[in-house]
Amino acid sequence: MKTLRAIATAVLVLAAAACADARPAATGQGLKVVAASAWEAGFAKAAGATDIAVIVPPGVQHAPDYDPKPSDLAKVAEADVVLYAAFEGFAGKLKEAAGSDAKLIEVGLDNAPAKVKAEVTRLAGEFGTAEAAKTWTAGFDAEYAKLKQQVTGATGGTPPVVVAQAFVAWAADLAGAQPAGVYGPQPPTAGQVAELVAKKPRLVLDNSAMPGGDALADVQAKRVVINNFPGQGFDLLAMYKANADALLAALA
Repeated sequence: MKTLRAIATAVLVLAAAACADARPAATGQGLKVVAASAWEAGFAKAAGATDIAVIVPPGVQHAPDYDPKPSDLAKVAEADVVLYAAFEGFAGKLKEAAGSDAKLIEVGLDNAPAKVKAEVTRLAGEFGTAEAAKTWTAGFDAEYAKLKQQVTGATGGTPPVVVAQAFVAWAADLAGAQPAGVYGPQPPTAGQVAELVAKKPRLVLDNSAMPGGDALADVQAKRVVINNFPGQGFDLLAMYKANADALLAALA
């Protein structure tokens, strides 16, 4: 009986070790993360990853349409984890390039604060960096509250009427508002523009990656271009601050 127990225990130990080998390292140190764009990279950095490469260079206007070069896909071959979003047209190429070694993780890209914190926490669970993510989210809560206080303080005490492109509607919250109308994700049609005009907005939040441009010319409101993507440093907080500054300038 003791022999059978010893064998069973050994099997369980070996199975646990095999599962551990199949997962990323317990900490973010040395974990190679390849992100489809700076947006996923921002989430990864917030979650505690320290070795991050991106496929789409920061500054590319419409990342989902980027066509990766062979040199871009070579990064995937060395990755432990590959992050992508479902709406990115080249996601299939990343999956093919990843082979069987890299772990593929789909990221829900939405900069609404609650959704960001949920995804950062989830990724930290994958990376083994829960404490780093907890520290980041605490700092994020404090910084976001400060930015929101600054923007709402510039509204004169009344939340502005806001209409927004679908993927940047989250930014209305910085001004203490809920979008009165949402268009897109494609540029608005003539009928949609008429509906937006009828809302009599003070602000139109347009998407830097998918701008409405001339289609919004008839909407008599301040047009604020919101950028969802962090810059070279993959700093999500810097992205929020830049968008808060854009709102402050429009409300001045």
